[in-house]
Amino acid sequence: MARWTGEWLPGTGNGPGASERTAPKWRGETFGLPESGVGSVAGGGARLVALVIDLVLAGLITTLFVRYDVQDVAAMQTFNWWAGVVWAVITTVPVTFFGFTAGMGAVGVRVARLDGATMVGPWRALVRMVLTVVIVPAIVRNIDGRSWLDRVTGTVVIRLR
Repeated sequence: MARWTGEWLPGTGNGPGASERTAPKWRGETFGLPESGVGSVAGGGARLVALVIDLVLAGLITTLFVRYDVQDVAAMQTFNWWAGVVWAVITTVPVTFFGFTAGMGAVGVRVARLDGATMVGPWRALVRMVLTVVIVPAIVRNIDGRSWLDRVTGTVVIRLR
């Protein structure tokens, strides 16, 4: 697959001397991550399932506070807007402090900083949430299995089990 997907971002291995390096044998090798098991780069399927779980959870929480009626367009617009706000909160706050959302915890993945710091931090969590809303940065990955939102924030999603 062609790597037109943003290899100009920092840490992607496309800078000076990149042609002299060999391709990594597994995703995350360039960052010292294991090939499999705990601490290895999480696959796209686990990330997608975690996102779906978080979206469903946001919808369920929203139903506790906002009326929904599939026959009423205005009510559904209000419900969807509030569900989006709830999703933003239940993804940004836990990732800031703990590195994972409820959905990520359920599938056994978490966000880790490449610099080794324990907390992801508020700006990284907020940027990840905003770029996830845009969708494309969350889908497009490089050879290390990191999406644009991972590369912009200096993070990687790893397996917990």
